[in-house]
Amino acid sequence: MHFTAQGHPNITSTHKTTFEFTKDKEVTKTGDCIIGVSADFSLEELKEILNNKRIKITIMVNDKFEEIIAEPNKGFNSGHEIVVRKTSFVSKRTLAINANKAAIDFDSIREKLKNPKQKIIVEIKPI
Repeated sequence: MHFTAQGHPNITSTHKTTFEFTKDKEVTKTGDCIIGVSADFSLEELKEILNNKRIKITIMVNDKFEEIIAEPNKGFNSGHEIVVRKTSFVSKRTLAINANKAAIDFDSIREKLKNPKQKIIVEIKPI
């Protein structure tokens, strides 16, 4: 499955253990895990991948991309935001845990995420 999101001037992408996509159009700099706003994901489509042992999340920004491997959280149930964590903490907002990357690790795309006109393409598939 895939969805799109947009960049935002307040995106800092500096959180050490998580990253997040939100459907909100506006965010503050205190949300240092947020890497995309105005996300158009479908909760129903996301739920279809939750029964897999591992997933690969590919975040594409122009010609740059980041790939994240994580374990899906079967209890994910948020139609508003997606959180991926390096830790094993789960909540209904947590799509995946034990990820190999967090927002601070996205060196190749960090600056581009600050552009409000930047389109972000996210692909999530089982591996």
